Amino acid sequence: MAAGHQQRAKSRVAKVDSEETWNTFISQAKEHGSPVVVLFMASWCEPSVAMKSIINEMSLNHKDILFLLVDVDEVKEVASKMEIKAMPTFLLMKEGVLVDKFIGANPDETKKRVELLINY
Repeated sequence: MAAGHQQRAKSRVAKVDSEETWNTFISQAKEHGSPVVVLFMASWCEPSVAMKSIINEMSLNHKDILFLLVDVDEVKEVASKMEIKAMPTFLLMKEGVLVDKFIGANPDETKKRVELLINY
């Protein structure tokens, strides 16, 4: 297998499986000054499942950003705390502070907003 194919197979998106994991990821990102992109999704929501591949791709291109995946049915406490009402919802954070929140499965808009986060 070519090196490019091996890289494509790897994901740099971390799955949040509990409120404790969420708090740990957010604290570590804040300590290291890493921007955070979070995809709140549900396995039954086709548009949000489709966006998983988009953030996987973006995670390979933006190694300085922490990408997180939260299934709202598995980690209801975090979804509630962050006031997630629809899927997919993206949160963009910098220094532990929410700087952008948007809903929808629009790859171009998502990429544009992530670029803005980098330059925020």
